[in-house]
Amino acid sequence: MNPTISLIIPAYNEEARIEKSLQTACDYLMKRDLSFEILVVDDGSSDNTSEIVRKFGNNVWLVPQPENLGKGAAVRKGMLEAAGDLRIFTDADFSTPIYEIEKLLKSIFNGADICIGSRALDRSMIKEHQPFYREYMGKAFNKIVQLLLFRGISDTQCGFKAFTKEAALEIFPKAKIDGFSFDVEILFLARKAGLTIEQVPVEWYNDNRSKVNPVTDSFKMFVELFKIRKLHR
Repeated sequence: MNPTISLIIPAYNEEARIEKSLQTACDYLMKRDLSFEILVVDDGSSDNTSEIVRKFGNNVWLVPQPENLGKGAAVRKGMLEAAGDLRIFTDADFSTPIYEIEKLLKSIFNGADICIGSRALDRSMIKEHQPFYREYMGKAFNKIVQLLLFRGISDTQCGFKAFTKEAALEIFPKAKIDGFSFDVEILFLARKAGLTIEQVPVEWYNDNRSKVNPVTDSFKMFVELFKIRKLHR
């Protein structure tokens, strides 16, 4: 019997992109004859994101947050409300195309607890780059992660990660970071729990409509890194 896949999509004011992304995901997963559900966690949007999601009906569920709490909080809620044997989260803009899910599934089926997409393992797979200053800040962020928390993961921030049900239920109830550094926290918790984490290179396209502010959000992310070890002593 094929396992059920839960695809979790955190969304904040995504009315311009969410319909196309959902249709692409549904078409692909149905074509592959996979048993799936899609949970869109609306992180307190003020636009028509929730109305668009509700129109999809079968296999697509709206999970509302009462207010904008942050991407980490949205992914955590989706992971804990999901019913799937495998739980994958992806960004609403599908910067990593949905067909790259095959790499995550293969790794999980081969025994990994967690598989994460990486833009750093094969940079030729970055088809559209971020502005140079964002790439520089991303590399600096990763160096600090390596120094403060753990080594061996070359790209913690790619929004394309898969978990077994057991791994998700081990990690996400303990997670506390609501902001963009939540990826680092869940990987830190996974390492602490002794879970197997595999990395795979994935195709990636930058979307210039990123919600990440290069100044304010980057500062918050650096502050969150110092909180993680303190939170999980």
